Amino acid sequence: MLAVGALAWLCGCASIGPPEAPSLELPKPPSDLRAARKGDRVTLTWSVPSRTTDRQSVRYLGRTKICRSASAALKQCETPVGEVAPPAGFEQARRASANKLPASFTDTLTSAIEREHASEFASYAVEVLNTAGRGAGISNQVRVALVPTIRPFTDFAAKPIDQGVMISWECRSSGGRSDLKYLFRIYRHPEASANETKIADVEATACALGATELGVTEEKRITSFLDQTFEWENTYFYRGTVVSVVEAAGKPPVGVEGDDTPEVKVFAHDVFPPAVPSGLQAVFSGPGQAAFIDLIWGPATDADLDGYNVYRREEGQAAVKLNSELVRTPAFRDSHVISGKTYFYSVSAVDARGNESGRSEEASESVGNL
Repeated sequence: MLAVGALAWLCGCASIGPPEAPSLELPKPPSDLRAARKGDRVTLTWSVPSRTTDRQSVRYLGRTKICRSASAALKQCETPVGEVAPPAGFEQARRASANKLPASFTDTLTSAIEREHASEFASYAVEVLNTAGRGAGISNQVRVALVPTIRPFTDFAAKPIDQGVMISWECRSSGGRSDLKYLFRIYRHPEASANETKIADVEATACALGATELGVTEEKRITSFLDQTFEWENTYFYRGTVVSVVEAAGKPPVGVEGDDTPEVKVFAHDVFPPAVPSGLQAVFSGPGQAAFIDLIWGPATDADLDGYNVYRREEGQAAVKLNSELVRTPAFRDSHVISGKTYFYSVSAVDARGNESGRSEEASESVGNL
């Protein structure tokens, strides 16, 4: 009786539902596909699926097909341009990391594709398969401009001058197309950091096509850029790349960077003095008051100007600096003058790093009898 009762109790509590359908083990298509193009290389990145379409953990991950269409949006991946094997130790890696596992693939565009579709876009997608070679469809699609890129300009160089860092290059013909526009893009990063700053997009169509194609002279082709946005006494690295720009009516311009020039290293050491002051005038004032000579001159315009030094000499003697600290404004009063003497004055400019300019032309003034 006890056994029968226990069996009845168990039967009363059990709930028998319809059988669950077996999992198809189809990895969920990625939704975060991204693309970046540099030269003829398109780098695709995405996250490896960790779930199947029926919300189960992926156990049987297969290869990933790389899909590309040069003329229209993709509907399915018919002829892959490449494949990516599943990550080694996928199961262990997925369990060990709470983050999504990254995957990538680099597709190299042929010159024929670029020529035939210069003003068009390629569509990319990926399809992740299981070990049986079955997938749930393609990922989100990304578009990449197919505009042809060209080689970087030659003899890229950079050197500090008094106004900044002068960047230069040679404008040799690089196989540009007359239906495209070109820019020369310059990047800079400090020695202590890999974070780059784009400092210029210089018009370079004439450089890319050559003077004969545009009917312009060599002198009209831009071959340099002055960087004035850095800080002196630091080391920087510069590189350049030619950007091919396609412009279609009613659409924003699209630019693609080509390959880079070699990096150049520059120590921005400021050994360049400010400009020599000009327009120095000396005026004596004395009758009825203590004698003095007032000096005024044109202000220096250097961005790093720190002040001025004032020099005085007498006939046949060496000049002596009158100020103990830098004079901050372009004016000075010399109160230590003696009646009957003639003085010769000159001034120099000094920058924030102590570089001193040459002295100005002298201005003389005589002290009258008091």
